[in-house]
Parts: sequence; C-alpha cells; structure tokens
Amino acid sequence: MFTLFIANKNYSSWSLRPWVLMRELGITFEEDLVPFGDGSSWELFRAFSPSGKVPCLMDNGTAVWDSMGITEYLAERREGIWPSDERARAWARCAAAEMHSGFSALRDICGMSVGVRVALHTISPALKKDIDRLEELWSEGLALFGGPYLAGGVFSAVDAFFAPVAFRIQSYGLQMSPASMAYAGLLLNLDSMREWERDALAEPWRDASHEVGVPAVGRVIADLRQ
Repeated sequence: MFTLFIANKNYSSWSLRPWVLMRELGITFEEDLVPFGDGSSWELFRAFSPSGKVPCLMDNGTAVWDSMGITEYLAERREGIWPSDERARAWARCAAAEMHSGFSALRDICGMSVGVRVALHTISPALKKDIDRLEELWSEGLALFGGPYLAGGVFSAVDAFFAPVAFRIQSYGLQMSPASMAYAGLLLNLDSMREWERDALAEPWRDASHEVGVPAVGRVIADLRQ
C-alpha cells in the first residue's frame, strides 16, 4: 500500500499533483496530511521526507520524494501515467517538466490558496509573460492531441501538473482564451479536484507564511474557508 505524505490542501500545490494523479487513475493510497509548521517545516517534514519537503510517497519503506520523482516512480509500476502515444508522451513530459521548473512569476504572485478569491492589484509584465506562455502551451496540446485533456482524450500526468494552475485561475480571476478557460473548468470539475477543494475549505489551519502574500498582491474579495 502506498502512503502519500502531503501538507495543507489549501496551500500545497506540490502535494496536489501526485494526489490528483493517483485519485484520477484509481491508484489506491493512504493519505497522511502533515500541516505546515510555524516558520520552517523542514525538521517536521524530515521525519518522513529526505528533502524535508512534501509530497513524499512511501512504498513498503522506500521513500520517493518530489512530485516529478513520484510521477516517474508510478509510471514504472502503473499504466496510464503518461500517454501511450509516443508523440503525445514526449510532449506531455516536456510540458510537465516546464511547469515543474518554470512559471516563477505565476507561483510567486498567485500562490495557491484554494479558499480565497482575490482581485489582483495589477498584472505585472512577468505574470503576463507566464500567462501568455501557459496559453500557448495549453492551446498547443489541445490542438495537437484533440483534447479534452492536454495530451488527448484521457487524464494523464501532464494534467496533474497543471491542476494547481486551475485553482490559481479560480482564486485570482485570471483570464485566458475560451478554450483554455474550458480546460481549467474541466480540471476544477473533476471529482478528485472537488474532493480536494472541499477538504481545503474545511481545514482549520492558517499558515502565516502562506497567508501574508495574498493581500500584498490583491484585494481579498471572498474567503470561503471555515
């Protein structure tokens, strides 16, 4: 039995990726949620994760950390993690890797906070550049492989890597083309994403280091958390 260690569902975009991937593909696992601690969570997370970060997957005593590392570990053991078509699989891996290592302005300005709705003060040039690249990437995948998911007709790892972006679009009111907004809506309406959102809204914790960035970038117009 796999055990997936994650942190707060309201904030932890990295945790969401393997969680939604495993849920959507029907991979059974136990969830172990360890909330962020005050200040650094490194020592807290080191109890189960070699990097002191989440997510971390445990498989019979083997620790697999980092969302990309977990994805590739699962791909060696389960079908459907990546597309079966060679061209779609190559594109999906590149797109997921770009998301994994890039889009720093989107991450920094629009940190994941599932339960809030924010009117941004401004769209900086760096954020616009990231949104434009996101639009380009999503449009390419949908056009090349026919949708409704980025690499074809079924959900795969590349969609899991962009799942946190769908929450960011919802929280910060980001605007994209109709096709891209439809794709974000598709992700948000997955049963797994609805479950994650319900859990996030019900969480009793607030982490100051994650909360402080939101009012700095925009006006909070709604907070749906309990």
